[in-house]
Amino acid sequence: MKESLTSRVGRIVSGSLNALIDAVESAVPEAVMEEAIREIDSAIDEVRTELGRLVANKHLASKRLTEENGKHEDLAQKIELALSENREDLAEAAIAQQIDIEAQLPVLEATISECGTQEKELEGYVAALLAKKREMQEELKLFRQTQAAAAATTPNQSNVKGGSQVEMRVDKASSAFDRVVEKASGVLGSGTPTDKEAAIRLAELDELARKKSIKERLEAAKQKSISHV
Repeated sequence: MKESLTSRVGRIVSGSLNALIDAVESAVPEAVMEEAIREIDSAIDEVRTELGRLVANKHLASKRLTEENGKHEDLAQKIELALSENREDLAEAAIAQQIDIEAQLPVLEATISECGTQEKELEGYVAALLAKKREMQEELKLFRQTQAAAAATTPNQSNVKGGSQVEMRVDKASSAFDRVVEKASGVLGSGTPTDKEAAIRLAELDELARKKSIKERLEAAKQKSISHV
């Protein structure tokens, strides 16, 4: 199962290049470092994609919330007008729409709040991954400098092994890296059987409660209208 984004970021940020290289036997250290940096770039892209999706959802939810609040206020004015014209049927219909809107408002507000929280969390992920990337790049730079200094003080043996053997070692390092860093995580969803008769009764109960709420709201609106006369 695909590793979760949170687990992946946590693993990358908490990981150590030295420990990773030690865990990969007979690997080319430089290749392991480069592969680790590439994985960070991939994780950053994934987090930014998710961040973009969240920002879009937050914007849509905010826009919808504004629209629904506007509709609710407009319906309130129409209810007063309908009652002033003795059209309780129209006022009742408008109240029904208000109740439907009110049922959606908490969900939209919760969505906006949740998106805002996750947005901050993902922004923190990006910052942490970028910091980790800079750290790894510095380690890779120091490693190359050390290798260059060592090569300058020892005989050149670059031709002792063929290029194909070097490529095999790099491929082996990359493959070993994948085995070391890959972890499976996730939770299978579980569901419960639905009782059809119970669902029907609950639906009827919801409808009764809704009608009662409409009647109560209508009476309150009538009282308010009378008090303004």
